[in-house]
Amino acid sequence: MTIYKAERRLYQAFGLTIESDLILPELTVIKDPVDRIDVTILTKELDLWDELAETTSHFVVKEERVVFHVPDTAVFLMEDGKKITISPLDITKKDNIRLYLLGTCMGVLLMQRRTLPLHGSAIEIAGKAYAFVGDSGAGKSTLASAFLERGYRLLSDDVIPITFSDEDKPIVIPSYPHQKLWTETLEHFGADTSKLKPIIFRETKFAVPVADKFNQNLLPLAGVFELTKTSADHILIDPVIKLEQFYLLYMHTYRKFLIQRAGLMDWHFQTVTKISENIDIYRIERPDNRFTAEELADRILTTINKEELVHE
Repeated sequence: MTIYKAERRLYQAFGLTIESDLILPELTVIKDPVDRIDVTILTKELDLWDELAETTSHFVVKEERVVFHVPDTAVFLMEDGKKITISPLDITKKDNIRLYLLGTCMGVLLMQRRTLPLHGSAIEIAGKAYAFVGDSGAGKSTLASAFLERGYRLLSDDVIPITFSDEDKPIVIPSYPHQKLWTETLEHFGADTSKLKPIIFRETKFAVPVADKFNQNLLPLAGVFELTKTSADHILIDPVIKLEQFYLLYMHTYRKFLIQRAGLMDWHFQTVTKISENIDIYRIERPDNRFTAEELADRILTTINKEELVHE
């Protein structure tokens, strides 16, 4: 279906140089010549129905090849961490297609490239990366926004890519300069939503460009904070012991159900082991009956400062 075809463009996202015939307004455009293309995104008709008929799942996983079927929207094929092919089923759903492409498809592609995708938001504090993870609705993006309001910068929202330095230290790779925020969060921080575009299926959640608050540099991962909600009216931050850290990082790996199906259990275990050996991990309990992002930011900064003193 050629309706999506345009001049092939180069983009930067997730630490990758991406060549795409699908226009991706969320990503940073590369204008200068490049030495290599890391990922190619193509739109074309795919004949994958035999594979899809084998399962009732939306996913078909075969080694370094994953097929993802979104009914009435598109079929996506991710191959070898280098190529995404999109076969649109409804040519009017361009926004939906980009939503799945930049989320699920990139999460799969990162795993194929042996880059760990955590599900959450990551920000820069004093030259280091800190990740906020948690279940849907835990407040990850809202907490990140509270830090952005104070002048800190975003590294990633939704999918946090983690790789390693030459010294085997965990590093966060910036994704792209957008956040997904609920109306409540935007109104609390005084944002005007009239010019923002709602995310498909969620009319009270918006795609928010944050190019002026985005860090494009790789940064060492210094800590992970898991957000949980409680009916009690308190905020608690406690360190997570080593044995629990493995499970926490597994639970908050993006599309974790694919790890075993793609034969990546050993890789994933080794990866989260190296991460836990090098960073601090905390669990936060926050009340679910009031807005707490600013209080949480204060408590997190205090916790980070105390850890810095301990490690000096």
